[in-house]
Order: sequence, then structure tokens, then C-alpha cells
Amino acid sequence: MSPHLSPRSTELRRRFAEEARAERPDLARLCLLLAAEADGKLDDAGTDAVEIELDELAGRLPFRPGGPRAWATALAELLGAQLGFHGVPGDYQRLESSLLHEVVRRRRGLPILLSVVWMEVARRAGAPVYGVALPGHFVVGFGPLEQQVLADPFDGGRVLTGSDAELLVAGATGAPLDASMLRPADPLEVVLRILNNVRAWAATRPERSDVSLWAVELSLLLPSHPARLRYERAQLLVQRGDYVGGATELEAYAEVVGAVDARAAETVLGQARAARAMLN
Repeated sequence: MSPHLSPRSTELRRRFAEEARAERPDLARLCLLLAAEADGKLDDAGTDAVEIELDELAGRLPFRPGGPRAWATALAELLGAQLGFHGVPGDYQRLESSLLHEVVRRRRGLPILLSVVWMEVARRAGAPVYGVALPGHFVVGFGPLEQQVLADPFDGGRVLTGSDAELLVAGATGAPLDASMLRPADPLEVVLRILNNVRAWAATRPERSDVSLWAVELSLLLPSHPARLRYERAQLLVQRGDYVGGATELEAYAEVVGAVDARAAETVLGQARAARAMLN
């Protein structure tokens, strides 16, 4: 990690890495640690308040309403119709839309963060709920796969028909819906996808390379992550003026890549030399 991390960020990342490696990682806790890295005002009392609110929302659901469709309908009625949790296209332009505490406060966010709210409230109430990482649009699922009911929290929890899901996938990828897309998403997959969204937001805003850097560094703390993130981190360090740190990272990445692609490794080593030359 960066040598210039504040004690607060160092502690947040220690807790994030510990939670990510737990036997059953807590999705809400990981999302709140991520949010605390983004928002320096979010302290432990603030994250506790979000957990308490999720508990309270779960307490407002009917007691065990029935099968998967009844659960989906109950969540849509409470969170969507009564409380107004939903998303609009403009939410994609806001970093707050990827931060759980802000999504709970504003009742607005990206599909994946609204889905986290749905999952965490439903899970606390005892629902058979999980995330479904459709390409380009995250939704929630209820019940076993053979009886699966999908709901779209971005659209206020609207229960989806089979053709609705097919249209969502076709609109995002142009490809047909495949059964493998409907499997439950692992909590760490959800967190990595949230961090990918943060990185995508920051990538179009060069002045926010600080956000790109912490999003990459949190991603690297997950037990499973794309190796290329090390290369992305190295480039960000160089971009932010840490030429030695960036060059060292590039050299380490070149060593990994060299085992499978000598030409690519030489290109990366050239970038490392160029970074060190910036010091002269």
C-alpha cells in the first residue's frame, strides 16, 4: 500500500482486508469500510447508525410473508413504494451513488448499491435473498434457482418477468440471457464490482486520481482480483508523482507478466525506466 497513508486509512484497510478474508464476509460492513475510505467524515458511529437503520427497516417487513414472490413484493412495497428507494440515470454521475451510507440517506444510488440495501434488509428479516450480477445491471434474487424471482431495486423493486431480464441483458450486451448469469453473486464479487464502478467514475475525472488509487488499493486487498490491477496502481502512482513507488510496482508486475509474455514484460520495464528518469 501507499507509504503516505494516514493512520485512519491504514486502520480502515486493515479492517477491510480482515473482513474480506473472514469465513463469511459481511457485505454491509465491507461496503461501509469502503465508504469510510471515500468519506473522511464517516466514523464508526456513522457506520453503526447505518447498520441500525438497516435493522429497523427489516423490522418493518411482514413476518415471513411467504414464498419468493411474496418476499420480493414485500420489499418493493416497503423500500420502493413507501420509502422511495430507487435510481435515476443522473445517479451514475455521482460518487455518492456507490457509497452505502449515502444511498441509505438519499434513498438513491446505482443498481448494485440499491441491491445491497435490498439484500441487507431482506437478509435481516430472514428472506432467501442474494445478488444477481446481470451484465450491466445488478438485481436481486429471491428463492432457489428453480423458483427464482428477480427484482430490480433501481426501478423501486419491480418484480421482473423472464422477458424483463432478457431485455436488461440484451440492452447491456446485445447477447441473450444465459442461465449462468442468474447464479447468486458472492459478497466479494459484489464488492469488487462496486469498486470497479468507483474506478470507472474516477477514470473520466483525471483530477480525482486519489479516488482511483484507493479504489484500486482496496480491490487489491480482496483475496481474488485481476492481476492487472497492480499495473493500474503503478500507473496511478506515477501519475500522482510517486515515481519510485510506481517504478517499483511496474518492475514487480513485469516479473509476473514475464512468465507468460516476455514482450509485454519488456514494455512494462521500459515504462519503469521512464518513471525513474522523471527523477533526474
